[in-house]
Amino acid sequence: MRKLVLVCAAAIMSFASAVFAAVNVNTATAEEMQEALNGVGPVKAQAIVEYREENGKFKSKSDLTKVDGVGEATLEGISGDITLGE
Repeated sequence: MRKLVLVCAAAIMSFASAVFAAVNVNTATAEEMQEALNGVGPVKAQAIVEYREENGKFKSKSDLTKVDGVGEATLEGISGDITLGE
């Protein structure tokens, strides 16, 4: 019984970490961004992908404000939920 509880706890923790994982704006698809980031809908998500494709990877989170439709307020709202990856 103890093993079952430990296995269940590990599964729940694994699921929770996947749900709350940061979104890598340098690799995520538009769909992944709009699902995971509050305030980022299909238009902003597509603009982020297109900017990345045309200009290369984002070097800092603040680079996102160079994307049409992403201002300081949006950046502030998603900053804790994004990562730049490697």
